[in-house]
Amino acid sequence: MSPTLAVGGLVLSLVLGVSLLAPWVAPYAATEQHILERLQGPGPKYRLGTDQYGRDLLSRALLGGRTALGLGVGAVALGLVLGVPLGLGSGYAGGRTDDVVMRVMDALLAFPSLLMALLIVTALGASLTHALLAIGVANAPGVARIVRSATLAVKEEEFVLAARARGESPLYVMFGEIFPNVLPPVVIEATIRIGFAILTGASLSFLGLGIQPPTADWGLMIREARQYVFLSPWPLLVPGVALGVTIIGFNLFGDGLRDRLGRVG
Repeated sequence: MSPTLAVGGLVLSLVLGVSLLAPWVAPYAATEQHILERLQGPGPKYRLGTDQYGRDLLSRALLGGRTALGLGVGAVALGLVLGVPLGLGSGYAGGRTDDVVMRVMDALLAFPSLLMALLIVTALGASLTHALLAIGVANAPGVARIVRSATLAVKEEEFVLAARARGESPLYVMFGEIFPNVLPPVVIEATIRIGFAILTGASLSFLGLGIQPPTADWGLMIREARQYVFLSPWPLLVPGVALGVTIIGFNLFGDGLRDRLGRVG
């Protein structure tokens, strides 16, 4: 196992583990306030300090991880649901259909994913559901292009031609024969995209267009902590470090997985 894959896997294991166990290991409820102990530094009672409302930063960071991971994984899953059929169908059909679909995807890819998500959330309204939908839609064109490229590489292979010669339906050929053979690049792309989806979700929350108070969320925590940074840096540092470590973990794991699968292939 490569060091990159090992380190990424270790980081993700820790992040996923503490996030899943957050309701049981968090010392306090995410919204529990201790006004007389606001903006406290780390200590025996509050391991990572408190925010401007006296809420425990450790508890909010742990529970915010569940929100961030749920949003990231859900958005990428939606992007796969939308992008994989488009990429498979476009690559398999070829010709004019492929040209039309890919030109539409290229037009959508011309917009940065954050900008596209901002446009969608602005039109629909700020909420967790709308943020997930926006990020998922913004990820779909990139996924479609990756799947389409992989489909073009294998659609003329003998096992595909044999399936077509047997009279199998196009749906079976695409999902039963081609898709299992393009799955490795899809898995790698999805792993890396989860990190960027988490970052996009945090950016929307920071701008006030994603997850809304009082829900624990890293981007929202950073937004709320800005004006108190000179009184106490901990409300800003804790979610910032958690967000950075998680994104680095996904990127390292995705890069390591790509190297590993590339060598196997």
